[in-house]
Amino acid sequence: MVRVFEPPVYCYHEIVHNRHVVEQFRARGVIFVDDVDLVPEGAPLMLSAHGSAPEVVSAARDRGRVVVDAVCPLVTKVHHELKVRAGKGYTVLYVGHEGHEEAVGTMAVAPDSVRLVRFEADVDDAAAEITPGAPVALLAQTTLSHDEWSDIMKRARERFPDLWMPNRSDLCFATTNRQAALKVIAARSDAVVVIGSVNSSNTRALEKVARASGCPLVLRVNEAAELPDDLSGTVGVTAGASAPDELVEAVVARLAPVDGVEEVHVTDEDEYFPPPPELRDLLRGLAAAVAVGLAAPAPTDMGRTGARTSSAGSLEVDGAARDRQISAADVLAQLAR
Repeated sequence: MVRVFEPPVYCYHEIVHNRHVVEQFRARGVIFVDDVDLVPEGAPLMLSAHGSAPEVVSAARDRGRVVVDAVCPLVTKVHHELKVRAGKGYTVLYVGHEGHEEAVGTMAVAPDSVRLVRFEADVDDAAAEITPGAPVALLAQTTLSHDEWSDIMKRARERFPDLWMPNRSDLCFATTNRQAALKVIAARSDAVVVIGSVNSSNTRALEKVARASGCPLVLRVNEAAELPDDLSGTVGVTAGASAPDELVEAVVARLAPVDGVEEVHVTDEDEYFPPPPELRDLLRGLAAAVAVGLAAPAPTDMGRTGARTSSAGSLEVDGAARDRQISAADVLAQLAR
């Protein structure tokens, strides 16, 4: 959006919880707001990856704004599950962090049918208040640590034998994979550096995992400049899901390991999330307009056709958007140029 529209471009809440990424977008003319009513009529507006309450999405589309909802598909899945279960008369126990933007947006989908659960004791409280035999479902904030979720899930199954849960976990694969890898390296490390912002739920989950795995020293940093000068021994490095690769590379370079770097591999990630549909529609329209302006054939494969900006800054038709081959880290690096 920052390459398509003249600044300012608005974003409801931080697009992701990473200070470095947010500052990069601010430098490109993005204004982050906590109230969509602050966005002028007709202005471009993106909704954050953490998801938004239905009434916020509706209000955002008022007054002729150009809206792109960048909600993570995994969060959309939880919204859908909550809506369906509530419609079938379930009480939904939602495991999440009070006040987190994802939790706020999710619970707003069916506020009269959902209860926030933060601790095992909250499950016991719910069991004391819910009519025996009434249908109960369990859903979760996507960025929780697996250990945090599993303890509450076990208690919920004990208290509600007929508990409904989705066939596929609500937890984000990017966060659970990082946690699994961290468990492998934390026990072997004299210190663990977790790269990410303090308001990132999955970053804080990594801190908890490292400590629970027995690492004697766990440090969270936003960037390499925050590293202390006295780290020694074997140092493990991990990063929150929204931390760009360049931050990880800078931290490793600052540590300057004398015995080299060992990368620990636990799984391959092949999940594919397409760009938001509004953004795809916008790019199709731009590609068609450029094709007309250049007297070129209009794009016909609307599912794969997009537009791109050349190094000179001009908009070009791209016959195949190839977004499967383009990583978020590459996009952020290009924006920083």
